[in-house]
Amino acid sequence: MKLQPDRFDTLAVHAHGPGWVMIGGQRYEESVIFCSEGYLKPWGCAQHAALTAAHFEALAQWRPELVIFGSGLKLRFVSPALLRPLIEAGIGVETMDTMAAARTYNILAGEGRRVAAALLIETP
Repeated sequence: MKLQPDRFDTLAVHAHGPGWVMIGGQRYEESVIFCSEGYLKPWGCAQHAALTAAHFEALAQWRPELVIFGSGLKLRFVSPALLRPLIEAGIGVETMDTMAAARTYNILAGEGRRVAAALLIETP
């Protein structure tokens, strides 16, 4: 039994693999941020250790309900100080590895949620 209608009017991750994701039919081999409202841009960070609060501030400007942070090839949390722009804006953050984050984003966006994803793309 189908409980939720599928939404086709939002950005979605169509495929992913180690070192890349495909969003809206285009393959990205660098970190990206995007949201269900249609915004998408390069994230400008290639390694987890290089993340700063400015990286998360860009997401806060879009005002999503929730940010799904894909931390790369493995699950790694960031310091709450880096998440301050999101926390102060009342935006929730969930952290998981990048492949799990891509799948979770699709589910939430398909439900019509105002969700954003920050996917750290690392090469294996």
